[in-house]
Amino acid sequence: MAAERTTITLGGKGSSFSSSSVYKIASGVATVRIDSSAIERFSTKPLPLIKRTSFGIPQGLTSEETRAFLAVLLNKLLLSNSGSVRSVLPVKILEILNSKDETFELGDEVVEVTEGENVVLEKSCASLVGVCSVIDHKSTALSQIIDSVAALSCEAAKGDVSSFNSLDSGDGFGYKDAISVAGDLKVLLNGSKAVGKVEVEEVSKIPRIHGKFREVVRGVHSDARVELNSGVKGGKTGSGNSAVGEALGTTLLGLCMSVKSLGECSFLRGKLCAESIGDESVRKVVLEKSCVEYEKLKSGYKSALVEEDQCRFAHKLNECLGTVWRIVGLEAAAAFFVLSGGDKEESKSDKKKKKNAVLGKGTSVVIQFIKERLVSDGGDRVEQILSLYNPESDCFDTLLAKVKEIVESNENRRLPKLPKGTRDFAKEQMIVREKAFSIIQNVFKKHGATALDTPVFELRETLMGKYGEDSKLIYDIADQGGELCSLRYDLTVPFARYVAMNGIASFKRYQIAKVYRRDNPSKGRYREFYQCDFDIAGLSEPMGPDFEVVKILTELLDKLEIGDYVVKLNHRKLLDGMLEICGVPAEKFRTICSSIDKLDKQTFEQVKKEMVEEKGLSPEIADRIGGFVKEKGAPMELLTKLRQEGSEFLANTSSKEALDELSIMFEALERSKCSHRIVFDLSLARGLDYYTGVIFEAVCIGAEVGSIAAGGRYDNLIGMFGSKQVPAVGMSLGIERVFNIMEEQQKQAVRATETQVLVSVMEDNKLGEAAELASMLWEADINAEYLVTKRQTKHFDRAKSSGIPWMVVVGKNELSGGVVTLKKVVEGSKEEVKDVPRDSFVAELLKRL
Repeated sequence: MAAERTTITLGGKGSSFSSSSVYKIASGVATVRIDSSAIERFSTKPLPLIKRTSFGIPQGLTSEETRAFLAVLLNKLLLSNSGSVRSVLPVKILEILNSKDETFELGDEVVEVTEGENVVLEKSCASLVGVCSVIDHKSTALSQIIDSVAALSCEAAKGDVSSFNSLDSGDGFGYKDAISVAGDLKVLLNGSKAVGKVEVEEVSKIPRIHGKFREVVRGVHSDARVELNSGVKGGKTGSGNSAVGEALGTTLLGLCMSVKSLGECSFLRGKLCAESIGDESVRKVVLEKSCVEYEKLKSGYKSALVEEDQCRFAHKLNECLGTVWRIVGLEAAAAFFVLSGGDKEESKSDKKKKKNAVLGKGTSVVIQFIKERLVSDGGDRVEQILSLYNPESDCFDTLLAKVKEIVESNENRRLPKLPKGTRDFAKEQMIVREKAFSIIQNVFKKHGATALDTPVFELRETLMGKYGEDSKLIYDIADQGGELCSLRYDLTVPFARYVAMNGIASFKRYQIAKVYRRDNPSKGRYREFYQCDFDIAGLSEPMGPDFEVVKILTELLDKLEIGDYVVKLNHRKLLDGMLEICGVPAEKFRTICSSIDKLDKQTFEQVKKEMVEEKGLSPEIADRIGGFVKEKGAPMELLTKLRQEGSEFLANTSSKEALDELSIMFEALERSKCSHRIVFDLSLARGLDYYTGVIFEAVCIGAEVGSIAAGGRYDNLIGMFGSKQVPAVGMSLGIERVFNIMEEQQKQAVRATETQVLVSVMEDNKLGEAAELASMLWEADINAEYLVTKRQTKHFDRAKSSGIPWMVVVGKNELSGGVVTLKKVVEGSKEEVKDVPRDSFVAELLKRL
């Protein structure tokens, strides 16, 4: 306990009470005074008194919890109606709080109170709020310290922390607190060479477990702050505090569960670290203490959950919280002994031989902080570290300030955060992307397409009016040089502009490029993403291009091996005919299509509500639309049903024309052996304004990423940019969503590089040797890298980490003999060819690659 105690003033005008203040009073590090303005508000009139036999302190509370209760009770009295409170009771409570006696007994003491004071005693729920305040203070402090302890464990366990980077995918669905924890951990581990090797479940779980704890602690803090500064309403005495108790109890229940998860995860990490402590006696002490505390946590948690009294539940939760503090301290001790070598005295020769991994910039400061505070007189070093992590100790505030300083000092230098809706692709992911792009390009080229590239931005007038309601998602660029420009929304409109501008009558092209949408990111939906487009423009065999584009789409999805999928297909003229049959006014066709297009994400009742309330359709018309859009099935089967005698579609010019065209297309798809992938779906609408004929959309079954490809016929779009109409049809593959599916399925296990040979010159200052040998390999079109160093382990580590299958070894003997050694570096292989002449080693390698 600190030598000098601070003073906390209650009852001042505009003052507020905090959990931190309650804790300081409860733990005896602060005295209390009542503001003079509050004293002036006490009633000086004679008031009728009621005799009470106790203050209502629940049995079983600790001295700390009792002081917290009294502090809250005193503040509640000061917040109550001054006309009903005398100075006697507040002053008595003040004397008790400022007394140095730790063994006060209040249960049987008779006190005389006014009716107003009795209401406060009965309805303030002060005991629960007091214990809750202590819990709030301790859990808040714990939430600020646990990340630094977990970071030490990550290094001591050599844990793989790469998963911390994948939490914020940029799609807007990341868990904010988990992302924040991961960010703090990366600051603490910045520069560490001790992590990233071993997959440890308790390490990968840290951001989510700690993030959830942060979230729940914020809720406790918010509720405690409200209750601490709320007065007590008058009225009948009795069970008036039940609402407060239930509300706080619900919040504390969530904290109890989170405390249990946090303690369990910390225990498992600490146990894992402790098993690596070199000194057997220290290892045994840490493991035994950890197991004792963990068993105490489990029994305390079970005991708390069955407790019906809210205050008793809070008391037991407070005990569990104290146990978790011990568990976290033991985790810190275990990690410290592993990382610092502080578990045993080492000789100078041992220290020289030992090669400690480089620790993070933050964790190394924490390790040094602990070292400086350990007493080197043979005392129990485990207990010394536990004392550092005891929130009641003198050193804890210093440790907490040091951890905050580490994290906050890095705030401005923290690794930049990606904008939402964007992604970085690491080297392993780029291999997958390049392979996918290669497959896509080969399919496009097989069908006779040529490549095209267009600017990433267009004149705003080029893009506007082409996307219906989605036009609001176009990114505008600030006016430059008197031109209003926007980032391209897709690749189709720029293609149409290019064809019209250059007077092209026939063109089959593909384009793979990024597009931009000012959208709300979600799983699989980004603001910046690649599209892979294939379009056919010009007059041709009726429905020929439409068939070929859909056939190409099925070929792409088959070759990319993303799993089972379906291509939903419809016809815009069939939709128009359907809307006309239902009685939708022609001027509302496009906006109603936009509503129908949402049926893959919303129920028909939700879509109907939008059509009726927002777009002015009658409920009867909306219901007729609902009867049609539920129709879907195998292409030829549904087509036959829609063309049967008496069908309303046959009596409508637009829909009859669509059915005739679909008949030609479905036959072609069937004879090309891909019709089993097609679903004829009358609910497919595609909200873009420029579609005029066949429309389609591909969806991967079982993957929650929305459509992965889409397209259709747009005969009037090109004509918008010139005097000549050029019919066209195209498709676009949403490659980012395809990548998401590939990553989730983890089908691609690829090397980060395609290097086939590592030229290993195992002597220093021999760059010339490496340059000569590597150049011979490069000239033979062999993918090669080189490394020049006497440290042999570096050569083999490079080859194994990069998956390079062959090494050309050049050591002292090879240099003097003018030869090389070929060594196969594949797990399980011992193939080695020695004394290969330098002028023939390339030929020898080509035989084996």
